[in-house]
Amino acid sequence: MLETSARLLRLLSLLQAHREWSGAGLADRLGVTPRTLRRDVDKLRELGYPVNAGRGTGGGYRLGAGARLPPLLLDDDEAVAVAVGLRTAAGQGVEGIGETSVRALAKLEQVLPDRLRRRVGALGAFTVPMLRGPDDSAVDPAVLTELAAACRDTERLRFAYRTHGGDLSRRTVEPHRLVCTEHRWYLVAWDLDRADWRTFRADRISPAPPHGPRFTPRPPPADDIAAYVSQGVAVSAYPARAVILLKAPLARAARQVSPSAGVLEAVDADTCRLITGAPDLTVLVIHVLMMGIDFEVVEPPELTEVMRRARNRLTLALGDGET
Repeated sequence: MLETSARLLRLLSLLQAHREWSGAGLADRLGVTPRTLRRDVDKLRELGYPVNAGRGTGGGYRLGAGARLPPLLLDDDEAVAVAVGLRTAAGQGVEGIGETSVRALAKLEQVLPDRLRRRVGALGAFTVPMLRGPDDSAVDPAVLTELAAACRDTERLRFAYRTHGGDLSRRTVEPHRLVCTEHRWYLVAWDLDRADWRTFRADRISPAPPHGPRFTPRPPPADDIAAYVSQGVAVSAYPARAVILLKAPLARAARQVSPSAGVLEAVDADTCRLITGAPDLTVLVIHVLMMGIDFEVVEPPELTEVMRRARNRLTLALGDGET
């Protein structure tokens, strides 16, 4: 009986780890016959777990959605990772996530073994979060989970999209990935009507089910999806663009320049290239100066002239002479 109960827990853990298993694959992982596997699946169903079986000679099993959330079986590292994620979730731009994460964390810590509770407790006792104020770009968690599910299940996604100017449009896309910056969430997807890849701010998306049908994933627009989004939101979205040579190694510059502020490329061990954008060249001057890194303007030449005029104004303001 004890062996059977342990095997049922192992079966439940495997079903939670992957979206779908073949019958042969599950039986092999558990070290049992297909007949024993079917009996164990029936026992899980009797306990209230909705295990769905697929048709065909090989069969297939997946854990379906039920009326209640089944217990999640986590190993030590997974449990600590979840606790850490819940503690830091309040600063990740997800609407209402602070209070929800606290409730979930309380439930998790209640059942953590002492050895793990001490690890998580130390993190909470000696960590002081520096949170942003109210943010109108916060995303409803239900929207994020719906977008993530569509990416996972390769289902076409329909939604209303609100532009920066407030205009609404209807979109049908093949979702690829969600990308999170320190301020916002973005969806990278193939826009069927425009026949091209697009990046959408998640807080401007209002899903419009039903979704589907399933689609065959296309080759992504770039190997590095985070860099692709950074290029779009930090450079391509702005009318004024510049290439700046920073006199600092890439690792140091990356600590000063966030992905949403520009794209960094290594040049050599001591320098890197920054590709960035702004509403106008004057804002670009301020942006570059605030980095605190020596630099050289590569392009456009007009940026050098704007910097020269700014230097002259500063010289006059400081009373260091006339130009």
